[in-house]
Amino acid sequence: MFKLSLKTMFLALPLSFVWLYSNAQDLIYSQFYNAPAYLNPALNGEFVGDIRVNLNYRSQWTKVQGALDSYTFSLDYQLPVLGGGIGLIATKSTEGTAYLSRLNLAAIFSYSVQLNDESRLSFGLQSGMINRRIDESKLLFSDQIDNNGIIDGAISSASIFTRNKRSFFDAGAGINLVVGNFMIGSSAQHLNQPDESFTGQLAKLPIRYGIHTSYLISLNKFNDELPAIIPSVVLYKQSNLSSVSAGFQYKTNAINLGFWYRGNGNQHDAIVVSVIFDLFKKDRSSKLRLGISHDATTSKINYTNTGGTTEAALVFETEIPGRAEARYIRERNNNFNRCYKFY
Repeated sequence: MFKLSLKTMFLALPLSFVWLYSNAQDLIYSQFYNAPAYLNPALNGEFVGDIRVNLNYRSQWTKVQGALDSYTFSLDYQLPVLGGGIGLIATKSTEGTAYLSRLNLAAIFSYSVQLNDESRLSFGLQSGMINRRIDESKLLFSDQIDNNGIIDGAISSASIFTRNKRSFFDAGAGINLVVGNFMIGSSAQHLNQPDESFTGQLAKLPIRYGIHTSYLISLNKFNDELPAIIPSVVLYKQSNLSSVSAGFQYKTNAINLGFWYRGNGNQHDAIVVSVIFDLFKKDRSSKLRLGISHDATTSKINYTNTGGTTEAALVFETEIPGRAEARYIRERNNNFNRCYKFY
């Protein structure tokens, strides 16, 4: 059996136990603009076509054993007759050397109100289930270690879990306002604060609060179109942890370039660089987008030790043939401000 060095082992163990026993924290996508339903359920159904599919992948701290991998799939369907949309979102994450996994499946309903020619207010509700499980056989305890490292074939007598999997209901909500070239939105996830404990001791999942805002600055002399610079700020707070992402995109018809800083006020976290390619577009209602970004760690756990974080995103939007009435209503509504122009 492969033996870890004592230095590596005692570095990995504290990280594993932090993941296991601290209140769980939600992942944060650097490409938040390519994960609109995850950012805020009020952004569900806010796009040009009939149907939209988003795929997101994040590999965090690739050099650290038991790093965090996350996947999000979302599908939303625009219902212009009802003034909103319906959607589904699934997020899967695995973390830690004990292979702690989490799967969140939820449905979303959104509704928008046109306030005037320059303003649009959207609401979103989200509800679903979360399943968490852990592979207890992957945990390492003190009676499996000696002065030489991990003891081959050693089985621990420790037992700390009353169960190794949990499923529970989860709910969220959001609101978003667009006024001219300015957008601001807010969301809250885990409103019911479900108990996610494996040990039988109460461990509520903290509410995740989010605020995001963007402003579109057109560089086109003749109209309020592309190219444009879009500065944005995204704030998260969950329990006693907080995060602020601030930066901008330079957006054209074919490519977006982004540069971002993320921290929590007291500590620097990462510098993020992103490149987004619009592979094809058709009549504004159909497009295929590919996004790639990389986070260079700037915290005390530096880039050399972590290898940074890499994300990839794929976005597909299209029309469904035969929806003439829906298309008429949608095109009429698209004459007003919609939040999709900010991403």
